[in-house]
Amino acid sequence: MALAAKLQLRQSQSLVMTPQLMQSIRLLQFTHIELERFIDDEIERNPLLERAEPQDDPVSDQAQKIDAAPETATDGDWFEKETAWSAEAISEKLDTSLENLFPDDPGISERLGPDLTAQWKSASGNGSASSSDGFDVGDMAAAAITLREHVGEQVALAFADPAARLIASELADGLDEAGYMRADMAEIAARLGTDRAAVANALAVCQTFEPAGIFARDLAECLSLQLAVRDRLDPAMKALIANLELLARRDFQTLKRICGVDEEDLLDMLAEIRALDPRPGMAFSAGASDAIIADVEVRAANDGSWVIELNPETLPRVLVDHIYFAQVSPHAKNQTEKDFLAECLQNANWLTRSLDQRAKTILKVASEIVRQQDAFLIHGVRHLKPLNLRTVADAIGMHESTVSRVTTNKYMLTPRGVFELRYFFTASIASSAGGDAHSSEAVRDRIKQLIDEEKPADVLSDDAIVDMLRESGVDIARRTVAKYREGMNIPSSVQRRREKRALASAGR
Repeated sequence: MALAAKLQLRQSQSLVMTPQLMQSIRLLQFTHIELERFIDDEIERNPLLERAEPQDDPVSDQAQKIDAAPETATDGDWFEKETAWSAEAISEKLDTSLENLFPDDPGISERLGPDLTAQWKSASGNGSASSSDGFDVGDMAAAAITLREHVGEQVALAFADPAARLIASELADGLDEAGYMRADMAEIAARLGTDRAAVANALAVCQTFEPAGIFARDLAECLSLQLAVRDRLDPAMKALIANLELLARRDFQTLKRICGVDEEDLLDMLAEIRALDPRPGMAFSAGASDAIIADVEVRAANDGSWVIELNPETLPRVLVDHIYFAQVSPHAKNQTEKDFLAECLQNANWLTRSLDQRAKTILKVASEIVRQQDAFLIHGVRHLKPLNLRTVADAIGMHESTVSRVTTNKYMLTPRGVFELRYFFTASIASSAGGDAHSSEAVRDRIKQLIDEEKPADVLSDDAIVDMLRESGVDIARRTVAKYREGMNIPSSVQRRREKRALASAGR
């Protein structure tokens, strides 16, 4: 068999992931805040990009005033007679008004004279501070104090000894955001060259700080500190705090025996425990949560259909400044500058096209979701249909990964509230009668309703819930019911029976 070299032509197609294509894919997954941040960075790098924001009327009016102003001014305009100087003249000449003067200035009457003083008081509301249209009182509010600053102020007042104050500062550095002291006392003592007794004494003082419960080393100590402030840390409550694991299991019979109380007293103690704050330091959390802004708005139309629109607040308005490009490009001195301008123009055009395509893709996916989940919008969660990404992708002619990116961290405003687009994609649970499948979210809601309606003498077990669901046409396994129940933080039937019997006994 002879070996020989041959030349062959082969035609093939392949997808090359260019940087711009990868960036377009990323744009689909960006949230509103991430997209705004990305556009700000692009505008900073690209001189041909600008935001298309409407100008306010006051600015336009001011521009018209500037254009209408005379080009020159003679000295005689400024050195008029003193009698010609009125409040309107001062405002017009100096581009200000008498309302900006300090009302508490004791020499204002002497400098302005009686006539101007009367005009100033009339304009400013008898000398009181007046707010302009653009003034926001919230801008004058003090910044939120942090837990570390709040504790630092109490440390400075509670400790006169510099050494004890230093130990307390080290303990404060060991606080987590919930207010618990996570630092090791032995390590602090070794680092500061003192004994553990001094650290323990400083910790005992710090545990009296506000809010009650901070500097605790575990949940039991946190609750004990708060109960001590309320003068409710009696022997029975101490026994209850020492057995929080029994409380978590709702073993009320054992707790009554350990604490030496009856059911009514135990229920009162449980009510006091629920009124406590297990994370007292969270009140000083500096992190502000971002408000959810819906990307898509859905509302009912007069003909019974649904109107689906993109939220204009989430649509960035970006323009390409072709005029500036035409002005600058002829003055490019070398090829490097020409290439830079051409690249800026190409990137600007790409960004505007990508943003437009992103908006169209989100609207197309949202429209298909609304079409699939029309019964949910009309009747509620019980009519939520099983839905997966492939079904939507096949219906709109897109890839499943594209639909996945579009539905990530995007929200839809509907007549039934604001939902993440992912909420409408639920697993399918077969029907016992051979009909349409049921949505897992609808089954969860049905399980919750059955448990809420159960009576203390007839608490439903997971097997009983399975039988009731199968009677209503839902073919579900017991382990699935248990998984859904635990996901909703609903205790088992044994624990619910104990709690409801105790509540019923207290009611008698």
